[in-house]
Order: sequence, then structure tokens, then C-alpha cells
Amino acid sequence: MKIIEKKDTMWVIIIIFAALFFYDALFNWVDWRTANRESAGIAPLPQEENEAVVQVYTARVYNWRGYFAVHPWISVKKKGDDHYTVYQVTAWNLYSDGTTVFAKEDLPDRYWYGRKPHLLQSLIGEKAEKAIPKIEEAVKNYPYGKTYELWPGPNSNSFVAHIIRNVPELTVELPPIAIGKDFIGHNSFIAPTASGTGYQFSLLGLLSFSAGLKDGIEIGILGLNFGIDWYPPALKLPIIGRIGFKKF
Repeated sequence: MKIIEKKDTMWVIIIIFAALFFYDALFNWVDWRTANRESAGIAPLPQEENEAVVQVYTARVYNWRGYFAVHPWISVKKKGDDHYTVYQVTAWNLYSDGTTVFAKEDLPDRYWYGRKPHLLQSLIGEKAEKAIPKIEEAVKNYPYGKTYELWPGPNSNSFVAHIIRNVPELTVELPPIAIGKDFIGHNSFIAPTASGTGYQFSLLGLLSFSAGLKDGIEIGILGLNFGIDWYPPALKLPIIGRIGFKKF
């Protein structure tokens, strides 16, 4: 049997990346300046919902990178308000506002430059009211407002993961393709999992391991995550994401 050499494996990886890049350029390319940024019609309209609302979203990122990663954000509406406040992190916000943290009134469920958002968790009413002050405090205490690293973090996924870990009402788990979610700090190596039912170890987001009753098991190597969910059962894979039964 012929043994595949390391250089052959490297060429296979390069070819796969090149194929995805050219496919996207030929069939999916959209100018970011004209890409869809309208509401996806997922969030309750403030004019129709008087109660407090908290929603966590992700969307595949712009262009070919969307095969490998997502961008997350959290949208909040206080009780009686006529608008949502959106919390997210972007590199360009650092240049325009002096901080990576975007915390402004905005549409809660915008398309992310042509990519439709996916709702991960929604709180309405009393739970949302309890969560909002904690979200605001977690945003205020985010330690990397002056730093953005696309890989392995801190980035937009690191920011939302930070909020989830500090707000008990948010029990959602970011998908395995949320590169940067496992970055927990330059000097921190252990943290609770998103659900609070387990723990994760992370070495600068480059090498990570997590296990929890609700989170399952996940191993991260250079930002690529593999794992399983206990219940409902599912596989977690790079590029593809989660394959299996939907979480309740």
C-alpha cells in the first residue's frame, strides 16, 4: 500500500482551499458595498412586542471565509423600548470608534452581507429582563476592546462567548465553526462552558478541549473543532457545523 507523504496531504489541502475560493468567486461573489443588509424578519417588531427581548444570532461570514466561520451578535430590546440595541465586535469598528465593540441601536436581525442570520436563542419577558443588565455588564467588562485577531482570537466569536459565559440566562452554545469562541484569554486557560454544566481548557484558542452535560465533548485544533453532543445526539465538524438532531 502506498504511503501518502506529508507533502501530498498539504497539496490536497491547498487544492481544496483553492477550489472553494474559485467556486465562491465564480458563483457566490457579491460586492460587500451592495450586499443585502436588510432585516431577515426573524425578530419581533418593537411596535408589536412590548416585553423585553434578547436574541443571539450567527451568520456565515462574507465571501469564501463563510465556508469556515460565522459572525455572531446579540440583539437586545428593553421592555417598552421602540428599538433594539445590537452588541457585536468587528475589526473596522476599532478604526472608526476606537473600540472593537459595536453597541448601538440597529436592526436586530440584519443579513450579514448577504448571509441570512440564524437564531440560536431567544428570550422574551422576565428572563430577558433579568439577562439584559448582565449582558450590559459583560459588554462593559470585555477585556479586548482594543484588540482584534481574526484567528485564533480575540474576535467576534470570543466576544459573544465571553457574554454567554457571564450571563446564566444565555445557555446557547456557539457552533463548532465559530472560530475564536475558545479564546478565553492570554493568561486564562480554564473557563466554564457556555451552558455552565462543564469546563473548557484552551491554550490561546489554538488548542482546546471542552466537556459538559449540555455541551457534549469538543476538541479544537488550530481553531478547527470536532466533537459530539450527548442529547440530542449530533456530530460537530469544521466547515459543516453541527449534524444531527436539533437542540430544543
